[in-house]
Amino acid sequence: MTVKTFIFNPVQENTYLVFDETLEAVIIDAGCVFENEYRQIDGFIEYNKLKIKHLLNTHLHFDHILGNKYIADKYGVLPEAHAGDELMIASLESTLRSLGINLSVQGQPIGRYLTETDTVKFGNAQFKILHVPGHSQGSLCFYNEKDGILFSGDTLFRGTVGRTDLPAGDHNTLITNIQQKLMLLPDRTVVYPGHGATTTIGEERKSNPYL
Repeated sequence: MTVKTFIFNPVQENTYLVFDETLEAVIIDAGCVFENEYRQIDGFIEYNKLKIKHLLNTHLHFDHILGNKYIADKYGVLPEAHAGDELMIASLESTLRSLGINLSVQGQPIGRYLTETDTVKFGNAQFKILHVPGHSQGSLCFYNEKDGILFSGDTLFRGTVGRTDLPAGDHNTLITNIQQKLMLLPDRTVVYPGHGATTTIGEERKSNPYL
Protein backbone atom coordinates (compact mmCIF):
# COMPACT_ATOMS: atom_id res chain seq x y z
CA MET A 1 0.00 0.00 0.00
CA THR A 2 1.25 3.46 -0.93
CA VAL A 3 0.44 6.60 1.05
CA LYS A 4 0.91 10.03 -0.52
CA THR A 5 0.66 13.00 1.82
CA PHE A 6 -0.41 16.48 0.75
CA ILE A 7 -0.35 19.46 3.12
CA PHE A 8 -3.23 21.75 2.25
CA ASN A 9 -5.10 24.94 3.21
CA PRO A 10 -4.24 27.70 5.72
CA VAL A 11 -4.29 25.24 8.66
CA GLN A 12 -1.66 22.92 7.13
CA GLU A 13 -3.93 19.89 7.15
CA ASN A 14 -2.76 16.47 5.97
CA THR A 15 -4.73 15.08 3.05
CA TYR A 16 -3.90 11.47 2.20
CA LEU A 17 -4.15 9.60 -1.08
CA VAL A 18 -3.88 5.85 -0.47
CA PHE A 19 -3.66 3.16 -3.15
CA ASP A 20 -2.41 -0.35 -3.84
CA GLU A 21 -1.07 -2.29 -6.80
CA THR A 22 -4.50 -2.32 -8.48
CA LEU A 23 -4.35 1.51 -8.65
CA GLU A 24 -7.67 1.76 -6.86
CA ALA A 25 -7.41 4.59 -4.36
CA VAL A 26 -9.08 6.47 -1.52
CA ILE A 27 -8.73 10.10 -0.48
CA ILE A 28 -8.78 10.76 3.25
CA ASP A 29 -9.69 14.26 4.53
CA ALA A 30 -9.71 16.34 1.35
CA GLY A 31 -8.46 19.70 2.60
CA CYS A 32 -7.60 21.18 -0.79
CA VAL A 33 -9.14 24.61 -1.37
CA PHE A 34 -6.85 26.64 -3.66
CA GLU A 35 -6.31 26.14 -7.39
CA ASN A 36 -2.68 25.10 -6.94
CA GLU A 37 -3.80 22.49 -4.41
CA TYR A 38 -6.37 21.12 -6.83
CA ARG A 39 -3.63 20.87 -9.45
CA GLN A 40 -1.34 19.02 -7.06
CA ILE A 41 -3.78 16.26 -6.22
CA ASP A 42 -5.23 16.03 -9.75
CA GLY A 43 -1.76 15.84 -11.25
CA PHE A 44 -0.72 13.02 -8.94
CA ILE A 45 -3.91 11.06 -9.66
CA GLU A 46 -3.56 11.52 -13.41
CA TYR A 47 0.18 10.74 -13.51
CA ASN A 48 -0.29 7.52 -11.56
CA LYS A 49 -3.52 6.56 -13.38
CA LEU A 50 -5.38 6.12 -10.11
CA LYS A 51 -9.05 5.22 -9.83
CA ILE A 52 -10.68 7.04 -6.90
CA LYS A 53 -13.11 4.72 -5.13
CA HIS A 54 -13.79 6.46 -1.82
CA LEU A 55 -13.64 9.91 -0.24
CA LEU A 56 -13.26 9.35 3.51
CA ASN A 57 -13.42 11.78 6.40
CA THR A 58 -11.95 11.12 9.82
CA HIS A 59 -14.16 13.96 11.05
CA LEU A 60 -15.89 17.01 9.65
CA HIS A 61 -14.08 20.03 11.07
CA PHE A 62 -13.73 22.70 8.39
CA ASP A 63 -10.07 22.12 7.51
CA HIS A 64 -10.72 18.46 6.71
CA ILE A 65 -13.69 19.01 4.38
CA LEU A 66 -12.74 22.09 2.34
CA GLY A 67 -12.05 19.95 -0.72
CA ASN A 68 -14.98 17.54 -0.44
CA LYS A 69 -17.20 19.25 -3.00
CA TYR A 70 -14.34 19.61 -5.48
CA ILE A 71 -13.40 15.92 -5.17
CA ALA A 72 -17.03 14.81 -5.32
CA ASP A 73 -17.66 16.82 -8.48
CA LYS A 74 -14.37 15.85 -10.13
CA TYR A 75 -14.26 12.13 -9.34
CA GLY A 76 -17.89 11.20 -8.62
CA VAL A 77 -17.33 9.99 -5.05
CA LEU A 78 -19.34 11.32 -2.13
CA PRO A 79 -17.91 11.81 1.37
CA GLU A 80 -18.13 8.92 3.81
CA ALA A 81 -18.15 9.92 7.48
CA HIS A 82 -19.81 9.42 10.85
CA ALA A 83 -23.26 10.94 11.28
CA GLY A 84 -22.23 12.51 14.58
CA ASP A 85 -20.39 15.33 12.81
CA GLU A 86 -22.92 16.02 10.07
CA LEU A 87 -24.10 19.40 11.40
CA MET A 88 -20.62 20.82 10.77
CA ILE A 89 -21.21 20.68 7.03
CA ALA A 90 -24.08 23.17 7.08
CA SER A 91 -22.07 25.55 9.25
CA LEU A 92 -18.91 25.44 7.10
CA GLU A 93 -19.18 28.95 5.66
CA SER A 94 -20.16 30.56 8.98
CA THR A 95 -17.27 28.76 10.69
CA LEU A 96 -14.82 30.17 8.17
CA ARG A 97 -16.19 33.69 8.69
CA SER A 98 -15.96 33.37 12.46
CA LEU A 99 -12.31 32.40 12.14
CA GLY A 100 -11.54 35.29 9.81
CA ILE A 101 -10.76 32.97 6.90
CA ASN A 102 -11.80 34.62 3.67
CA LEU A 103 -12.86 31.60 1.65
CA SER A 104 -16.15 30.84 -0.05
CA VAL A 105 -16.61 27.08 0.10
CA GLN A 106 -19.82 25.10 -0.26
CA GLY A 107 -20.28 22.11 2.03
CA GLN A 108 -20.73 18.69 0.44
CA PRO A 109 -23.35 16.40 2.05
CA ILE A 110 -22.35 12.95 3.27
CA GLY A 111 -22.99 10.15 0.82
CA ARG A 112 -22.50 7.23 3.21
CA TYR A 113 -22.59 7.08 6.98
CA LEU A 114 -19.82 5.01 8.53
CA THR A 115 -19.87 3.08 11.80
CA GLU A 116 -17.62 0.49 13.39
CA THR A 117 -19.65 -2.28 11.77
CA ASP A 118 -18.56 -1.11 8.31
CA THR A 119 -15.39 -1.69 6.33
CA VAL A 120 -14.01 0.33 3.43
CA LYS A 121 -12.66 -1.79 0.56
CA PHE A 122 -10.60 -0.76 -2.45
CA GLY A 123 -8.38 -2.87 -4.67
CA ASN A 124 -6.94 -5.65 -2.53
CA ALA A 125 -7.03 -3.52 0.61
CA GLN A 126 -9.54 -2.64 3.27
CA PHE A 127 -9.87 -0.35 6.26
CA LYS A 128 -11.40 -1.28 9.57
CA ILE A 129 -13.28 1.64 11.10
CA LEU A 130 -12.69 2.73 14.69
CA HIS A 131 -15.06 5.26 16.25
CA VAL A 132 -12.93 7.35 18.62
CA PRO A 133 -14.97 10.37 19.81
CA GLY A 134 -13.51 13.07 22.00
CA HIS A 135 -12.01 15.53 19.53
CA SER A 136 -15.42 15.55 17.86
CA GLN A 137 -18.48 13.41 18.35
CA GLY A 138 -18.01 11.62 15.04
CA SER A 139 -14.24 11.17 14.95
CA LEU A 140 -13.17 8.03 13.11
CA CYS A 141 -9.84 6.31 12.53
CA PHE A 142 -9.13 4.07 9.54
CA TYR A 143 -6.97 1.01 10.24
CA ASN A 144 -5.33 -1.37 7.77
CA GLU A 145 -4.16 -4.38 9.76
CA LYS A 146 -2.22 -6.05 6.95
CA ASP A 147 0.14 -3.11 6.40
CA GLY A 148 -0.03 -1.81 9.96
CA ILE A 149 -1.30 1.67 9.08
CA LEU A 150 -3.68 3.92 11.01
CA PHE A 151 -5.16 7.22 9.83
CA SER A 152 -5.95 8.97 13.09
CA GLY A 153 -7.37 12.32 11.99
CA ASP A 154 -7.11 14.80 14.86
CA THR A 155 -7.43 12.12 17.52
CA LEU A 156 -3.77 11.19 18.02
CA PHE A 157 -0.64 13.09 17.02
CA ARG A 158 3.08 12.65 17.56
CA GLY A 159 3.59 13.44 21.24
CA THR A 160 0.11 14.77 21.89
CA VAL A 161 -3.62 14.24 21.35
CA GLY A 162 -6.38 16.20 19.67
CA ARG A 163 -7.75 19.39 21.15
CA THR A 164 -11.02 19.10 23.02
CA ASP A 165 -11.99 22.75 23.53
CA LEU A 166 -14.18 22.82 20.42
CA PRO A 167 -17.95 22.08 20.44
CA ALA A 168 -18.68 18.42 21.31
CA GLY A 169 -15.07 17.88 22.39
CA ASP A 170 -14.36 16.10 25.68
CA HIS A 171 -10.87 15.37 26.99
CA ASN A 172 -11.75 12.43 29.22
CA THR A 173 -13.74 10.78 26.44
CA LEU A 174 -10.87 11.25 24.02
CA ILE A 175 -8.23 9.76 26.32
CA THR A 176 -10.45 6.82 27.26
CA ASN A 177 -11.16 5.99 23.63
CA ILE A 178 -7.51 6.29 22.59
CA GLN A 179 -6.48 3.96 25.41
CA GLN A 180 -9.25 1.44 24.80
CA LYS A 181 -9.05 1.36 21.00
CA LEU A 182 -5.85 2.79 19.55
CA MET A 183 -3.41 1.69 22.25
CA LEU A 184 -4.51 -1.92 21.70
CA LEU A 185 -3.00 -1.88 18.21
CA PRO A 186 0.50 -3.34 17.61
CA ASP A 187 3.50 -1.14 18.46
CA ARG A 188 4.66 -1.20 14.84
CA THR A 189 1.45 0.48 13.60
CA VAL A 190 2.33 3.65 11.70
CA VAL A 191 0.06 6.56 12.58
CA TYR A 192 -0.79 9.14 9.91
CA PRO A 193 -2.38 12.11 11.74
CA GLY A 194 -4.49 15.00 10.51
CA HIS A 195 -1.62 17.46 11.03
CA GLY A 196 2.11 17.09 11.47
CA ALA A 197 4.48 14.15 11.20
CA THR A 198 3.81 10.43 11.37
CA THR A 199 4.46 8.39 14.49
CA THR A 200 3.84 4.83 15.72
CA ILE A 201 1.56 3.35 18.33
CA GLY A 202 4.63 2.02 20.15
CA GLU A 203 6.23 5.46 20.33
CA GLU A 204 3.06 7.07 21.64
CA ARG A 205 2.52 4.29 24.15
CA LYS A 206 6.03 4.90 25.45
CA SER A 207 6.37 8.68 25.41
CA ASN A 208 3.05 10.49 24.89
CA PRO A 209 2.49 12.50 28.09
CA TYR A 210 -1.28 12.25 27.76
CA LEU A 211 -1.33 8.45 27.63
